[in-house]
Amino acid sequence: MKFHWFAEVTYPHLPTTFAETNDSSWVDVPRSLADPQLVKKMYDAYLNEYQYADEMGFDSIAVNEHHQYAGAMTPSPNLFAAILARNTQKASILIIGDSIILYNPPTRVAEEIATIDVISGGRVIAGLVLGTPMDAAYCYGMPPGQLRARWQEAHDLILRAWREPEPFSFNGEYTQLRYVNSWPQPIQKPNPPIWVPGGGSLETWELTNKYNYCYGHLSFSGLSKAKPVVDGYWEYVNSQNGDMNPNRFAFTQIVCVSETDAQAEKEYKEGVEYFYRFAQRVPRRFASAPGYQSPRSMIHAADLTRQGARVSERGNDLQLARSGQLAFKDYVDQGFVIAGSPATVREKLRELVKSLRIGQLICMLQVGNLGEEQTNKNTHLFATEVMPYLRDIWSEYEDQWTPQGRAAALATAK
Repeated sequence: MKFHWFAEVTYPHLPTTFAETNDSSWVDVPRSLADPQLVKKMYDAYLNEYQYADEMGFDSIAVNEHHQYAGAMTPSPNLFAAILARNTQKASILIIGDSIILYNPPTRVAEEIATIDVISGGRVIAGLVLGTPMDAAYCYGMPPGQLRARWQEAHDLILRAWREPEPFSFNGEYTQLRYVNSWPQPIQKPNPPIWVPGGGSLETWELTNKYNYCYGHLSFSGLSKAKPVVDGYWEYVNSQNGDMNPNRFAFTQIVCVSETDAQAEKEYKEGVEYFYRFAQRVPRRFASAPGYQSPRSMIHAADLTRQGARVSERGNDLQLARSGQLAFKDYVDQGFVIAGSPATVREKLRELVKSLRIGQLICMLQVGNLGEEQTNKNTHLFATEVMPYLRDIWSEYEDQWTPQGRAAALATAK
């Protein structure tokens, strides 16, 4: 199986009173809270951590796109990806992903990803994301009812721009172009591997199955909460005679490794609590938008939520986690975070990967306000004491969803 290093690029300097004075870290979070000089230091630290992950042998380093968000200050993942394409040697560049409906015209995505693929020597994974309601509807004013139609049209245009050998015209509902003649073209032919992240919408399941793309369940809720959704996804794929290869499924998991279980709590407690209490603050007024989900996906999501949400004496534990009201032990016991000694982490990850049929594990090894030194320790321990012991999982399956360029890069580096 494959391991991908990921960070949300969370602003680590929010005031301790933030949760009491702000109900959201997204869309309308006060800009005055972000000091540009501290943001510069933050970006330097994250880029250093990405480069270290490349040195430690991760299969890819992953960047994403969000807007007006203290929890992930990456409004253009392609900027980060371009830097990393030049400054890394072996890891694939996983863009999870470009919100393609927010680019006008979407050929900009085709051009930028092709450029990054060329700079990296053919190491790009192209994530074509539909976008959250916070980003698409509230930050960029995109009509939520048009999201999927716009995504489909942008997707078709981007693939034609990569694949067609001659200039062509494109006359879509949302984009009209007399000349499409994308320079440069990607190294990877006919195009880089495509992943589509999602949160459980039936339409996303259908399109990833239709094109045999890698589906990414980007969740910070862990095994027990995600299992009803993921089981439903695999049941759907199987019912459609789709490809059951685990390598076409990606899953995000926060992982904290230290010498002992007790030491892990000591070292990562503050970072985990900062992430859930501050970075994950999304009020109901932003969490969805009329028309963002189809009625059948809304009903389906409600059913899955009832299956996956465990209710304790204090209330719904998923809601408590997102509000930062759980103790570190609760986050670990309920699977939001996998933490402990290398042996503990190996055991829990093997259970997670086998239970959910994960071929592409997106490891979140930087969390919240965790510092660079501690993040690199986490990365090193995971790469040396965890990753090698799990490589054997799904070894009988071929992986068509990671770049062919990585093999060439590894051969060149030896």
